[in-house]
Amino acid sequence: MTADLVYVVAGGSLLLAVVLPTLLDRWAVSAPMVLVGVGMVIGLTPLPDGMPIDPQANRAAIEHVTELVVLVALMGVGLALDRPLEVRNPATWRSWAPTWRLLAIGMPLTIAAVALLGWWAGLAPAAALLLGAALSPTDPVLASDVQVAGPQTGDDHEVDEHDEIRFTLTSEAGLNDGLAFPFVYAAILLATEGAVSGWVLEWVGIDLLFKVLAGVAVGILVGRVLAWAAFRSNSRSLRVAERGESLFTLAALVTSYGLGEVAGGYGFLSVFACAMTFRSAERSHDYHAAMHEVAERLERLLTLFVLLVLGIALTRGLLDALDWRGVAIGVALILVVRPLAGIAALRPWARPDHHTGGLSRREQWAVAFFGVRGIGSIFYLAYASGEHPVLAQDWLWSTVAFTVVASVLVHGVLATPVMRLLDPERQRETDVAGSG
Repeated sequence: MTADLVYVVAGGSLLLAVVLPTLLDRWAVSAPMVLVGVGMVIGLTPLPDGMPIDPQANRAAIEHVTELVVLVALMGVGLALDRPLEVRNPATWRSWAPTWRLLAIGMPLTIAAVALLGWWAGLAPAAALLLGAALSPTDPVLASDVQVAGPQTGDDHEVDEHDEIRFTLTSEAGLNDGLAFPFVYAAILLATEGAVSGWVLEWVGIDLLFKVLAGVAVGILVGRVLAWAAFRSNSRSLRVAERGESLFTLAALVTSYGLGEVAGGYGFLSVFACAMTFRSAERSHDYHAAMHEVAERLERLLTLFVLLVLGIALTRGLLDALDWRGVAIGVALILVVRPLAGIAALRPWARPDHHTGGLSRREQWAVAFFGVRGIGSIFYLAYASGEHPVLAQDWLWSTVAFTVVASVLVHGVLATPVMRLLDPERQRETDVAGSG
């Protein structure tokens, strides 16, 4: 019976994934909001009694499903970003300035603030740190109005240098899903090894530095090899770009992730780096758009499936352990912590907003606010909760689930009107710059 119910839910998710984007196009309602709501309604019926929605009893399944969703999202994000990033070209690094600031300043501030709130709420230090780390990654996929649309190819391959809000939020999400891992490992070490002095040096050397660099290096290497094969190989059978074989996307995803993990790095970073590197080859080729479409469609299906199941779980006991402390932390993260951490990262010494990588003050506030929490938070909690009982508390699951749903609702409602308000401003600035 359980398998049959999974098919029903998966089929419903697929149908909704096909019709909702167009159906909701003119409304300030996102598909994730609808799926969570539908799931909650289903959860009130006797239909899903046999479904594996208990996080404690089905932790491994939740971990692997959410891991797959994040991986597909990272491949799609890497292929969608048109702005180049070249190791030997400082100008390209400066054009990513807001992204680096959010990662180097905003993300640690967010982790620290949420961890302190968790400690204030009575959590053990390890659990508090895990809460901060799990809730630190952003996920603009759950608010499609604030992510880039996809790769520009063919005659339209010129990079839009003025869509800074969407670019910054999308690139930040592509990287911080992997960069949250060191802090999750720190929480695990704090729970299993105890005193920080006994493991901090190893953590800095291996978890914080080596695994990040190894993951990125493997991703770049795999991306270059696959791009050479797809576009430039002497063997016609390897030049899959000529045939438009878009399933090559999944091969690149699995290969980069697997090799990144085997090399001891963070596979999430390997997938994103692989996609970015592949995108840098033959930028005007239509093959990039075909690959991105595969990743986007699969990501949409998997994300909506997970959100539908999450909605079912919400009315089937997932929030039983939630109290006012969890609600306060979730609301504080969305309305206070992320916006202030984002502004602290973006405001000082910001690039002029008429430069690539520059944001106006209104745009800085928009980027700071739209730090959407999503599937990555659930994955990190599922991953860590299998390592030690203190990291597997029902209260953590309830608080993370509440925060994700609250983020989906708040950011989903506000994304469309805010972007409509800001886009004309950016267009006016672009026209003025062009006429000058």
